[in-house]
Amino acid sequence: MKNLYLISTILITVAISLISTKTFAGNEQRVGSNGASELLINPWARSTGWGDANVACVVGLEGMHQNIAGLAFTRKTEFAFTNTQWIADIAINSGGFAAKVGETGVLGVSIMNMNYGKIDITTADLPEGGIGTYSPSNNVIGIGYAREFSNSIYGGITVKMISENIANASASGVAIDAGIQYVTGLGKDKAGNRNRDNLRFGITMKNVGTTMKYKGDGMSFTGFSENGTSMTIEHRSQEFELPSLIKIGFSYHFRLAPKVDEVKEEVSSDHNLIVAANFTSNSFTKDQYHVGLEYGFKEYLFLRGGFIYEDGIFDIGTRSTAFTGPTGGLTLQVPINKENKSVLAIDYSYRFTEPFGGVHTFGARVTL
Repeated sequence: MKNLYLISTILITVAISLISTKTFAGNEQRVGSNGASELLINPWARSTGWGDANVACVVGLEGMHQNIAGLAFTRKTEFAFTNTQWIADIAINSGGFAAKVGETGVLGVSIMNMNYGKIDITTADLPEGGIGTYSPSNNVIGIGYAREFSNSIYGGITVKMISENIANASASGVAIDAGIQYVTGLGKDKAGNRNRDNLRFGITMKNVGTTMKYKGDGMSFTGFSENGTSMTIEHRSQEFELPSLIKIGFSYHFRLAPKVDEVKEEVSSDHNLIVAANFTSNSFTKDQYHVGLEYGFKEYLFLRGGFIYEDGIFDIGTRSTAFTGPTGGLTLQVPINKENKSVLAIDYSYRFTEPFGGVHTFGARVTL
């Protein structure tokens, strides 16, 4: 319990500090002054399908991005891979695994890579190129640990290593995420049985870490002095901060056709609906409001829809993002082994944009 109180205190303190700083400084005055914006991209198909609204109820490996506390709900072992066709022909590949460590702990590893394709090398003397190509890339590697502190409280922490590379310059940094999910237990009967755990709350802080700075041969060039002597001149790169943020949200689980198992004293349903919402307080961009729905038929089919709102999003003249708000997605899931509830799932999500024709994310997942 002491560890739990310590984590809770740290989260609340950091949340108040970040929100207070942003309230007085103002978001819009800081837009464009941060770097490593790839940390804001959610590469996973399930959570993006309902507008990133599931900070309070995300489970499994996707918690590595949404809320690390959700990693604690991993049954035993989970493997996942996704491919996202990002805007402007950028490809994002992400993968990872999570595994139980002891009775209540879960260890997870995730990797995200942004591939920009091949770009022609140009110089002042050869602006048309023809001398080769280079391939920029951004990489984020996360190592997270989450555990169940009690029947109601789950928490975790992630350490992320960020690297950005072009042909002759690179930058690297380290960031920390931390999060908590609280399961209220609402829905128990008077005897305390048939726990339905309908209402949940979640809070997470993300991308709190070191500044980054570009280094390498690309920051220098060869010049000549007045007497014709050549010399190497190096530019100093300005350090930039990471896009830190706070997410706070809730979810509620409706069992549309509940069935009571008197022997196991459990409530189940073939038709389930989860309503979720959360608020994102960004340090360098506009604040966002997320709402989403997930309908599940048994454990075979899941349909999702969501909306992400920020100031000015309905008018192309004031919109500061290519995303217009609506999202949708689905999951098809089949059991591998009914005894231990192992499943194979295919996930898909679509995020509406204007322009660029939308963002497609395809994923495959195995849960053991």
